Amino acid sequence: MASVTHFPPIEAREGPRWRRYLIDSTLSIAGALVVTGIIDALHLYPRIPNISVIYLLVVLTLASTRGRYSAVLASVVAFLAFDFFLVPPLYLFTINRVEEWLALCVFLATAILTGQLASALRERAEQAARRERETRILFELVHVTNREDDLEHQLSIIAHGVVEVFAPWGVQDSALLLPDGKGRLTVQACTRQPMEQQALSSDEQSTAAWVMEHGQTMGLYDDPALTSQKSIPSVLRVIVHSSVAGRSPRRTIRMLPLKMGQQVVGVLRLRILHDPQQFDKESNWEVERERPDPRTTFFWTFLDQAASVIERARLRRESVHMEVLQRTDALRVALLSSVSHDLRTPLSSIKAAASSLLQEDVQWDDEARRSFALSIEREADRLNRLVGNLLDMSRIEGGALKPEKEWYPLNALLHEVLEHMQPTLQGRVVNMHLPGNLPQVELDYVQMDQVLTNLIENA
Repeated sequence: MASVTHFPPIEAREGPRWRRYLIDSTLSIAGALVVTGIIDALHLYPRIPNISVIYLLVVLTLASTRGRYSAVLASVVAFLAFDFFLVPPLYLFTINRVEEWLALCVFLATAILTGQLASALRERAEQAARRERETRILFELVHVTNREDDLEHQLSIIAHGVVEVFAPWGVQDSALLLPDGKGRLTVQACTRQPMEQQALSSDEQSTAAWVMEHGQTMGLYDDPALTSQKSIPSVLRVIVHSSVAGRSPRRTIRMLPLKMGQQVVGVLRLRILHDPQQFDKESNWEVERERPDPRTTFFWTFLDQAASVIERARLRRESVHMEVLQRTDALRVALLSSVSHDLRTPLSSIKAAASSLLQEDVQWDDEARRSFALSIEREADRLNRLVGNLLDMSRIEGGALKPEKEWYPLNALLHEVLEHMQPTLQGRVVNMHLPGNLPQVELDYVQMDQVLTNLIENA
């Protein structure tokens, strides 16, 4: 039984850029103006000539919490506000004294440089924390999947891991599709429903087959408002590489190829709720896979682990299959060697008896001729059984030999086998010990008769 493993989610992607820029701009302008108001209200300038350094507190705070843009904007706003509200002449962007102009320029350069350094330090700290978190998740994924020997359990762990880790990006459901013996893609692991209740729609089946064949990502429009209406053809729900698909759907499906090198070993189906912009458009996925940015590198690495699990399972199956073939070939060689010897024995007996009967210089009496004829018949029956065994073996290997079981008394079967083998036994004594209350056994009479005959004959 697979143990339950939970993976920590990654950080949520940032919202729309305009919203972040609006918040950063508001904080930068407000912070610079608040500091300017404090300086003006307390009449700190020109009593304290270097009071402008207090703006650096705002710049450093914004750089370490919001980023480079906020720090630079706060530096520029502080430079302009200090000049406009505090440096004579007031409420004009003019400076009469050269030293004041030089001081403001030095302040602006210092503020921008300080903000850049603080922002770079913040970004490096965030990158280190993100990499540490991603490394921990990948280590746990590899550790858990390697601990399981069953492919179904491994794929189930990966499917649940995708949802748990990438839920902040809008991933609500995932399923792993692998080709069966006929090449048709079927669900091998999923997160929402039991495996037996999972069935791909015609749209999903055709889309997954295309992704498997071409190794490229494809999207589906999965709007519950449409899927609930029986009268709307399912094909209308498919929107591939559409600008509408990136703008309006509340729920989308992504079919992603799982690759090992250039070979596609499976397909990952993702259901993404509400905001399809959490993931980039389909046309950019393959480009990002070749030249990924830090936001998507971890996602592809996570999928590569799923592909490696599938590939290892395939290699294990091929290794076992090759071992079975090698053992089968070795057994076939040994069997043919043994059968060739067994075939020569009845043939030699038949040849000897027939040659004796054909000798014209010897007058055989009726009893001798009958003995030769019985020998020929007995060895011919033996030869027929050997050939039948070879044919049965071929049918067993091909899966064509199906037992037809019926309830039959075992003691009666043994007596019948010994009875028709009397010519072969040639007076040998066979002791049979069976309990009197032996129940009937469900078996295939013809095949069990052949098994017992072979055992007694080879004894």
